[in-house]
Amino acid sequence: MKSNAMWTIGEVAERFGLATHVLRHWEDAGLLAPDRDTAGRRRYRELDVTRVAVIIRSKSAGMSLDQIRVLLAGRADERRDVLTAHLDDLERRMAEMARSREMTQHALECRAHDIATCPNFAAGVADLLGNRTDSRPVFG
Repeated sequence: MKSNAMWTIGEVAERFGLATHVLRHWEDAGLLAPDRDTAGRRRYRELDVTRVAVIIRSKSAGMSLDQIRVLLAGRADERRDVLTAHLDDLERRMAEMARSREMTQHALECRAHDIATCPNFAAGVADLLGNRTDSRPVFG
């Protein structure tokens, strides 16, 4: 992209596979501030397009629009707090995904006709039933 190039809202939306109303919403939420031409139409510069990419990637990583707003415009200490909390959340979700993967792998290989009767599989959900207090992996 050229640094002085400008794109319409439709061009930016198409580039990222978004509906134009999503870009308008992000603007209303304070995440984007594209220039306007003399007719009031939005004109996105390279920095705006980069911000759209950052928003998309951040949303894919599970960040809320409020968190993304701090990421893009917050003070360094606010950004650090948001990113630290997000890393903690990612670690928690990754552990949940690992448990889910292990349970799925076990279910795939388990000989029990009804997976809920398998003691190992049942142990994997015991914490949700209040039957287990530790968080050690059951499978693997």
